[in-house]
Amino acid sequence: MSPQICFFVSIAFGVIAWGIVTARYIWPTLRLRQQAEALQPLLILHSFRFVGLAFLVPGVVSPDLPPAFARSAAYGDIIAATLALLSLVLLPRGAGVVLTWLFNLWGTADLLNAFYQANHAGLKPGQLSAAYFIPTFIVPLLLITHAIAYRILVQHQDKSAVQESQHTA
Repeated sequence: MSPQICFFVSIAFGVIAWGIVTARYIWPTLRLRQQAEALQPLLILHSFRFVGLAFLVPGVVSPDLPPAFARSAAYGDIIAATLALLSLVLLPRGAGVVLTWLFNLWGTADLLNAFYQANHAGLKPGQLSAAYFIPTFIVPLLLITHAIAYRILVQHQDKSAVQESQHTA
């Protein structure tokens, strides 16, 4: 099997495995919680996105890792981690919910951009070296938890709108 196929199969299995974990354990635990309480563990998880800085560390990645991909992925991840931490601090307040929306939009776009940049730069899986685990193990979980965060944000927004209309009626 070619390295490219192994890479894509690894990512697909990561999505499937994390999808099962999420459906069986994560979502049932979070779905009934209040919005801030449900978002906290997701934001804490995303605060570890500083790991993306590994794309800039010689010896962790191959010297021929495309620099455009490495810089975009690393800096996008550190911004996402910072936004996650700020959201976590501000979450009990309204500004925290707004910042969580910003984090979630940025974080999702960053991951999708990393896939685009990798494809555009002709990234070969071996160029990731030790960082191979990031797109195959961590990124699938991050994508799934972004989807959960959107659901929590929208679900609670819908509940708030219903409650407001009941109070004004």
